[in-house]
Amino acid sequence: MPLGSLGFIETKSFISAIEATDAMLKSADINLLGREIIGENVTVIFSGEIGAVKIALEIGAEVAGKSGGFITSRFISRPHEELETFLLNNKK
Repeated sequence: MPLGSLGFIETKSFISAIEATDAMLKSADINLLGREIIGENVTVIFSGEIGAVKIALEIGAEVAGKSGGFITSRFISRPHEELETFLLNNKK
């Protein structure tokens, strides 16, 4: 199952992550893959077509930024098969 591209957005709190993720899912055709929580920081992981992931990252950063919760975001186009396996196996 090729992922197309991956998006990651890191926020300072779970609430910021929820707000950003809700806005991203409403604004772009993306698939939510999971989340990682380290301390209070939350990273949301999602996939989709290149354009959809880029739009979602912009929207997510804007929404999380309004409350001061945005930390960073990253985009990976056409992730290597082993990265896909690592991420999907880690979410089971």
